[in-house]
Amino acid sequence: MVRLTDFHDRVAEQFGTVTGDSMLVDHLLLSLGNRTAAQAIEDGEDPKDVWRALCVEFDVPRSRW
Repeated sequence: MVRLTDFHDRVAEQFGTVTGDSMLVDHLLLSLGNRTAAQAIEDGEDPKDVWRALCVEFDVPRSRW
């Protein structure tokens, strides 16, 4: 399980703080019902699932999942 703090750390490490923060609130993820990552987490989705959705969407190497 990915804790929320770990989720945010991973986003910042992979995408940078500014870009990562923007992605979380601006980019709609089809696999999460056309919600943003922030909306999905607010709706109770597991941060691990949201992280994986971002990884798939942005072609993050599997070794970083």
